[in-house]
Amino acid sequence: MPASGKTRASVFEVEIVEDDGDWSRVGNLDSLIDDAARAAFAAAGEGRKTAIVTVALSSDASVAALNERFRGKAKPTNVLSFPAGNGAPGGQLGDIIMALETLEREAAEQGVPFEHHLQHLVVHGVLHLLGYDHETAADAERMEAIEIEVLSKLGVANPYTGALETGTKD
Repeated sequence: MPASGKTRASVFEVEIVEDDGDWSRVGNLDSLIDDAARAAFAAAGEGRKTAIVTVALSSDASVAALNERFRGKAKPTNVLSFPAGNGAPGGQLGDIIMALETLEREAAEQGVPFEHHLQHLVVHGVLHLLGYDHETAADAERMEAIEIEVLSKLGVANPYTGALETGTKD
């Protein structure tokens, strides 16, 4: 512990890169992404002192190519998460790649604001980089519970029920 008696604050950086697609029509894009990523890290970073996440804003075409190359699925998906490998610079958690057209389509289909769907998928991506997954029902339940909690703090309704969680139980 430093001499002041306070513990060292966590350092969390979000690097946003526009890779492909016309993301310019999304207002407050940087703050939406930054707020969601920081909230996810605060909820699930579990003692990490330093972390850097890169969020690449991309298109369906680019994400489809990555999805085929790394997952063997020749189609776009909403978000891909690539954890940093051995030898990555200190604190680098990894990369999150988002497909604009898929996010827009899904938000419209679900009847939710695009900005809320975007924040949900940023939270989802950060949790993947922190080691969470949804391969089993128990893992999915654990990950979804964290997503719901984080999103409620951002004023975003539960993406699985549409209800805004208040943290109170009746």
